[in-house]
Amino acid sequence: MSDTDSGTDTGPRLDGRVALVTGSSSGLGARMVGTLNAAGAEVVLTGRNADRLGRRAACMSESPLVVPGDLRDAAFRASLIEAVRDHHGHLDVLVNAAGTCDNGPLEEQSLTDVADIIAIDLLAAIDLCRLAAPLLLDRPDASVINIASIFGQISSGGGMAGYHAAKGGLISFTRHLAEQWSRRGVRVNALAPGFFPTPLTGELSDPGLRDRICRRTLLRRAPDIAEIDGPLLFLASSASSYVTGQVLTVDGGWTAN
Repeated sequence: MSDTDSGTDTGPRLDGRVALVTGSSSGLGARMVGTLNAAGAEVVLTGRNADRLGRRAACMSESPLVVPGDLRDAAFRASLIEAVRDHHGHLDVLVNAAGTCDNGPLEEQSLTDVADIIAIDLLAAIDLCRLAAPLLLDRPDASVINIASIFGQISSGGGMAGYHAAKGGLISFTRHLAEQWSRRGVRVNALAPGFFPTPLTGELSDPGLRDRICRRTLLRRAPDIAEIDGPLLFLASSASSYVTGQVLTVDGGWTAN
């Protein structure tokens, strides 16, 4: 399956619920849009590539709200949440899936490069939670799902200093916000995927990378992108009504090996 497939249509339902997915134009974000929509949610799409967002929206069962823009821009983040408020009046699920990655030795990176990763992968997610708080706190069983990474928990053994710092910070922030909002009806959890076939991983087309995944994971294979659907729906729905402050690691056993 590609990241533009519609996602699973079985499992927990999200009928009548509004979900905002950042990074909707490609990768896991695009897949998650289809998965949530197939489960009955009204999904709001946002990302930097307006053309890809339009194509993604055209694959959906109804005409969703599409708000293209750059999440590094604080003014855009505020306008995005305002658009959700104006169009839907509430928000039930916030999926912070937008992200990018750096690489190479830290001493060869510029401060701008590192700051850019942190701005997209961490700061934007924190600020969207802040801005969306009035919409989320007003709903029963609202859910925030921050898309972290196994490399927020362990070292990749290579570069990616900014990515490691951002994803580790996102996991810590997830636990902290879960405690803040625990008595106010909003659950906050993180998904920490391993290597999935997305543009960020070259669709796992590199034989060396696939071999590394097979050697490192307990399941001894690379994943299908559809294998993120179930964990996402679990955290987005009432199936996880007693789960908050947790990191659900979806890595085939990489971090257990």
